[in-house]
Amino acid sequence: MLGIAVTESTFFAYPDLSEGGLAKIRASVVNASVLAEVASEYSIGQAVMLGKGEDLSGGREKTSILCDAFEAVIGAIYLDGGWEKTNEFVLRSLKDRIAEAAEGPGGNDYKTLLQEIVAKNNDEGPSYLVVGEGPDHDMRFTADVAVSDAIVGSGEGRTKKQAEQAAARNAWAHFREHSEGEED
Repeated sequence: MLGIAVTESTFFAYPDLSEGGLAKIRASVVNASVLAEVASEYSIGQAVMLGKGEDLSGGREKTSILCDAFEAVIGAIYLDGGWEKTNEFVLRSLKDRIAEAAEGPGGNDYKTLLQEIVAKNNDEGPSYLVVGEGPDHDMRFTADVAVSDAIVGSGEGRTKKQAEQAAARNAWAHFREHSEGEED
C-alpha cells in the first residue's frame, strides 16, 4: 500500500518524468532509512514493545525496527480506515520527501542549475547559509544563497536540502530573468 500510494501520487504529480525518473523518486522515498526517519518524527519508537535487551541496546532508534513499525502503522490504518485514509496518511507523511526527491536527479536540481549559470560569469560559486528553527519534530530551515558576497536568493523548507533548493530556485529565476532582459 505504501508503494502504491507513492507511485500513484508521483505519477500524477510529475507527468513529464520518464518511467526511470519516477522509479528513482519512489526508490528514494520508499526505503528503510526514510521510513525510519518518518517513524522517528511520529515518535513511533516510543510505542514499540521491545525485549529488555533490545530496548537497552537502542532498539527504539534502530532503522529496521522503526521502518517495520511505520509499515505496521500503515497496515493498521488500512485495516481500520481503508484505502483512502491510508493513502491520505502516507502522502501527508511523505509529501515533502517526494517533492525533495523530484527536485533531485530526474527533476529540477536548482542548485546545479544555479551553479552552471554562476560559473559562466564568476570565478566564485554560490555559497549557502542555512538556519534551522523550531523543535526537532517540526524543524523549519531558511537558506540564503550568495554569489560574490551578495545574497541572490532565499528559501525555506522542512530540511536543509529543501531550503537550499528553494533559495537556489529563487536565485536561478533571478539570473534567468536578468539574462533574458539582456538578450532583448
